Order: sequence, then C-alpha cells, then structure tokens
Amino acid sequence: MPTPETGYDPSLGRKFVFVTGGVMSGLGKGITAASTGRLLADAGFDVTAVKIDPYLNVDAGTMNPYQHGEVYVLKDGGEVDLDLGNYERFLGVDMTSDHNVTTGKVYQEVIERERGGDYLGETVQIIPHVTDDIKRRIREAAAGTDVCIVEVGGTVGDIEGMPYLEALRQFAHEEDDDDILFTHVTLVPYSKNGEQKTKPTQHSVKELRSIGLQPDVLVGRCEDPLDEETREKIALFCDVPTAAVFSNPDVEDIYHVPLVVEEEGLDEYVMDRLGLTEEALAPANRDDRWRELVTRDRSGEVEIALVGKYDLEDAYMSVHEALKHAGQTCGVNVAVSWVDSDEMLDHHTERLRDADGVVVPGGFGSRGTAGKIEAVRYARENGVPYLGLCLGFQMAVVEYARNVLGLDGAHSAEIDAETPHPVIDLLPEQENCEDMGGTMRLGAHVTEIEHGTLAHEVYGDTRCTERHRHRYEVNPTYIDDLSSGPLRFSGSAGRRMEILEHDDHPFFLGTQFHPEFRSRPDRASPPFVGLIEAVLPADHEQPQTLDPEEVTA
Repeated sequence: MPTPETGYDPSLGRKFVFVTGGVMSGLGKGITAASTGRLLADAGFDVTAVKIDPYLNVDAGTMNPYQHGEVYVLKDGGEVDLDLGNYERFLGVDMTSDHNVTTGKVYQEVIERERGGDYLGETVQIIPHVTDDIKRRIREAAAGTDVCIVEVGGTVGDIEGMPYLEALRQFAHEEDDDDILFTHVTLVPYSKNGEQKTKPTQHSVKELRSIGLQPDVLVGRCEDPLDEETREKIALFCDVPTAAVFSNPDVEDIYHVPLVVEEEGLDEYVMDRLGLTEEALAPANRDDRWRELVTRDRSGEVEIALVGKYDLEDAYMSVHEALKHAGQTCGVNVAVSWVDSDEMLDHHTERLRDADGVVVPGGFGSRGTAGKIEAVRYARENGVPYLGLCLGFQMAVVEYARNVLGLDGAHSAEIDAETPHPVIDLLPEQENCEDMGGTMRLGAHVTEIEHGTLAHEVYGDTRCTERHRHRYEVNPTYIDDLSSGPLRFSGSAGRRMEILEHDDHPFFLGTQFHPEFRSRPDRASPPFVGLIEAVLPADHEQPQTLDPEEVTA
C-alpha cells in the first residue's frame, strides 16, 4: 500500500536504472540507455523507459526543431522529446506521455494541487512536494514492468536539473540497494598527442557525488574503446570497480551500440548488480533477433532526396530512421540527401536529378513551401517515386490543384489566408482553439483504405492505424474536383482524406499522418518499404523476411 508521506506503492515497479550525463550534452546517453534496455529485453525482461526533460515546457510540442530536434508523437497524442522515439525503436514498445516527465508537467500538477487545497495549508516547496511528484511519476510509469530505464536530460550541474537529482537521491533511500543502479555517461576526449583524458569524467563524477549520488556504472564516450589504463584511472579516481567502467565508442550505425556494449559486458554487470542474473535467460537462449536484424547483409545503394527547410538531421530523425528500417527490410543501403527547400526554386531539377526517390516530410509555416511544391511537381511529372508526409501530403494536393486542375493561387489556408482556392483548410474543431500547445489532431487514428489501391498494396490491409500531428486537412469542398482525374484519395477517416496516390504514376503516395513514428528496425513502415521497393533495380534480390511471429512487439 502507498505510504502517506510519498504515495509510494512498492508493487508499482521493481528495478530502476537511472542514467545521467556529464561534461556536455549530446553525448549519446539516450542511446546508451536504450541499448541497455534492449539487452535486458533480450535477456527476457519486460523493460520500459522514462525520459526526464528539465525544461519548463509542459511538452515538446511548441519547440523549434533547432532547439531539440524533431517533436516525436506517441500513440496517445503526447508530443515528446525525440529520445522517446529511440526508446520505442530500441525496446519495441509503444509508450505514452506518462513516460516523458517535464518540469512544466510537474510544476503544473503541484500548483494545481496547491490551488485545490490538497496540501492542507502547508508551505509548498521543491522538497518535498516537487520531488515527491517526480518520484510518483517515475514509479507509475514503471508499474507492471521488470526494469525501468530512467534518463535524466541535460548535464549534471545544470541548475534546472537539480530537483530531479535530489528526487533520485531520495529514491535511492526508499528502495532496496539491489533495486537501483546509477549509470553515468561522460566524455573521454583526446589530448593533442592522442592520449585519452579522464579529467572531465573525474570532475563530472565529483559534481554528481557532491549532490549525494555515487555512480555504480561509468560509461565513457570516446571515438575508440577505452584503453585499459584509462579504465583503471577512471575507476581509481571515481571510486568504482574497474569492472564497472565501460566503453561506448563511435559506431557507424546506432543500432550496433547494443552489440558493442554487450561485448563490453555491460548487460551482465547490470543484471548482476540488480540481482537479476538468476532470472535472466541463459546467454545461449537469449533473443538474438536484434543482432541478426541489424547485421543483415545489404547490397547496393539507393539515394533518397529529403526536401525540407531544417539543415539539421535531428529535425527529421524519425524519417531518417524509417528510411534506414526500410533499407534493412529490402536489403539495400539508403543514402539520404538533404535538399534545402528554400533553394528549390532556383535549383530543383539539379538537386533532385540524381535522386532515386523523393520524400517531402512534415512541417509548419510558409518558409520553404514553394520549394516543396516544386519538388512534388518534379516527382509527379518525371515519374520519380514520391512519398509525402503530412505537409508533404498537403503540398501534393496544392501542386495538383494548381498545375493539373488549373486552380490559380490554390494553397493551404495555413500558409495563405487569402488564397482563392483553400484546397487545404483548418480542421473544424480547430476554429475556436486558442492554446497552441497540445491542441492539434494528435496521436493514433484509424484510416480506412480502399481495396485494390496502391495504399492497399503497401499496407496489405484495408485499414491502418498511424499517428497524426496537424491542424489542417483537405477541404471537403474540393474533394470531388481533386478526385476527378488520376489523383485518388485511397485512404480516409470519415470526411477526412488521409492517403492520396496517382493512378498514372509508378509510385506516388501521400499520407496526412506520420507513418515514420511507428517504424521499427524489425517492423519497417509500409509506406517507406513501398518507396524503397519502387526504386530498387529489377534484379535486386531482397533478403528473406523474418517470421512475423518471431518479430519483437
């Protein structure tokens, strides 16, 4: 039963692995955490994850992609940090917004409770009220699982992260020693003479210990594996066993990181430290489908032009990963060439000429949309396989209305409020919406697919469930005109048009939803697989398909 002091119910969760980072952000602690979780899942445990983001935003929905990369959308409509996407892809599970803890969420909850009189006249403070809410959220997200990986965003020493580290310190006092493990990821740079330097790690651990947290495991991020001398020095000065110091060197593909840290023995050490060794599957019986999948032979290469306005790969991370998954499924390497949509008007044929296929991803605002429309036109007129996602779907409608139907000035009302032909218009339920955050059409929705269409062939079914993030849709007033020729709306949800295609094109598909958010290494997104299959040479030999019953969830 929950205790009155903390609301903690010991039955809500079992083992916790807390992952912190030091020295600098962007080290890859999220991938380290996700890889640890993947190995524990392969050992037979039910693993989930929590990402803590110390910013004051309630969620990531209103953030510029240049700040934190793409906004990832969960099945329940939660707009979250892109690290949640990595957790879903590595662990093979669908998460909810409860798995993303932000300072905005925590403070909003505490203040609302104070206004409601829940604290019975107490002085509301960081300790215990904020820290108790943090612990509650972690435990509730971990309920019903064997192991919960908890990544604390930011870097140790950041002022906004202090309440979370204090909450973890308290957490350790409330749990048995063998139920908690602290992993700290740090940078191990090189000196000019090529020596691996441990001082940044030493200072980072010193900062962590000053807060009252002693790491159990240290993971050094370096270009190459840590030298034995480096490991021993880190162990000596950071007061951990040498066996608890691990390397996470650079790799070409993030999906190889679980294999690298497994060779280091990280999974065995974590399980031994958490008392899970006896419950783990014997090494010979562990699930090795991940290794088989990510090391699958691939031959040849195809090039896909990604036409967007953000010169930042993280802004389109899920699209990049979905293309990679499709390549793995089809047994081919996929090279993604970013094309600046702002430059398309002057150089669109030159920029797209060498590409085997074109992807126009989602986005908001007017910048770059003219270039995206030109990219759609190029693909349509030249028979180049095309996949449009959300805004890419909408710009395909605009391009067709202008250049095929002859509706001069046709556009999306989001971009041109004065357009004479708003073929894309505001969703009716959005008309009275005042708040920007969390108010779009979000999360998983079912689309009905017309039998015998390209979409039906791609999905192999007459319905699909995909995640959405948009305020605008195809204007019902124009559907009959738009559907009078080769353009076909082959997927819908009631009055909403969800999928479009061209009957006289080798592969032209647009989706109002974001199929990239459900793509996994072992379950590639059907539209992306369809695109890659459409650009493969006729004599390309595809790999044997994994048995669906043996693929992770």
